[in-house]
Amino acid sequence: MSSLKKPGPSRSGLFYALGAYLIWGLLPLYFVLLAPANAFEIVAWRVIWALAVCAVLLTVVRGWPRFLAVFRQPRLVLVMGLAGVLIYINWQTYVIASTSGQILEASLGYFINPIVTILLGVFILRERLRMLQWVSLGISLLAVVVLTIGYGAIPWISLILAGSFGTYGLLKKQVGPRIDAINGLTLESLWLAPLMIVQLSVVGATTGLTFASQGGWHTAGLVGAGVVTAAPLLLFASASKRMPLVYLGFVQYLTPIMQFVVGVFILGEPMPPERLAGFAIVWIALIVLTVDLVRARRPRALVT
Repeated sequence: MSSLKKPGPSRSGLFYALGAYLIWGLLPLYFVLLAPANAFEIVAWRVIWALAVCAVLLTVVRGWPRFLAVFRQPRLVLVMGLAGVLIYINWQTYVIASTSGQILEASLGYFINPIVTILLGVFILRERLRMLQWVSLGISLLAVVVLTIGYGAIPWISLILAGSFGTYGLLKKQVGPRIDAINGLTLESLWLAPLMIVQLSVVGATTGLTFASQGGWHTAGLVGAGVVTAAPLLLFASASKRMPLVYLGFVQYLTPIMQFVVGVFILGEPMPPERLAGFAIVWIALIVLTVDLVRARRPRALVT
């Protein structure tokens, strides 16, 4: 009798993952510092400058032939267009939350994202759940009910963030083997670029654009939004090649935890008892889900 152990995370993979999730966790502060730009201007520049960063990367790594070859697969191009719409919904909702004092609700959205991913697996991929996974889902539903009663309204920001990112992840999982991170982000940004130009035009005609009118640091910050968009996605792609998915799943909680800390202790968002109760119930659901995940991944003895 001997046991066959699954490979653990590499040190470089762990550093890549920590880098990605640390950047994502600090993004609310970054967006707050971009005031007086509003959420719609920030997201538009975020997409446009992310596209520029991708273009530079494709040039540096001589990846243009491989990127152009993607257009020989029209179905893949269309799926990436849908992925672009979903990530736009996610980004726009997230930046609105970050710039309007609702970071805690955004944090909640990413805490419940693993639960949404499980639901999509059940209803879309027809996956079967283990008992503890059903228990976790039930507890999460209770959390939404508690928050809805406490707020007097459904926590739409949390649900939109979790739903859009969960569905985005499902699409990316389906096309993952056919397109890498740089080409994927480039294609998604390319799909969104015309919409972002329209969005900038609308902002310019109404509230006015802040780009190049609020000083050099502010302009650099809006340009940098493209960098902080592309960098964590590329770090995550590198981490996913070097780490088992189960370890990435554990590290991903770093982002909403950091968002929670930023919202409560740095930006001073209120934490009334009903909101704290809702978060506590979600954390219990995640503990149950984690226990189930660890039990399912426990190596089994094999006969040699």
